[in-house]
Amino acid sequence: MELTNKQITVIFKALCDENRVQIFRLLQNGEKCACKLLEAMQCTQPTLSHHMKILCDSGLVVGRKEGKWMYYSISPEGTEKAVNVLRELTKVSDSGECCCK
Repeated sequence: MELTNKQITVIFKALCDENRVQIFRLLQNGEKCACKLLEAMQCTQPTLSHHMKILCDSGLVVGRKEGKWMYYSISPEGTEKAVNVLRELTKVSDSGECCCK
């Protein structure tokens, strides 16, 4: 399935913020409750919610609700998609033709 340019930018938007990269790194050790992320990030709950929405919208992170708590983890499918997109975008194909002729 080929992604649109819009879908690709949503993936990379998720990783172009230092706070979201920090959250992603915190999730590398496994699923975390939003309360633990909040402690580690030292930010307000609305700010964390904003970052989590962007990460979840990108597909890189998934959230699940248990009672009144939200738990977040890295999505293997989402990260695989991001890796494949980056691989595809950076692939150089040499057609052998010069664009200036």
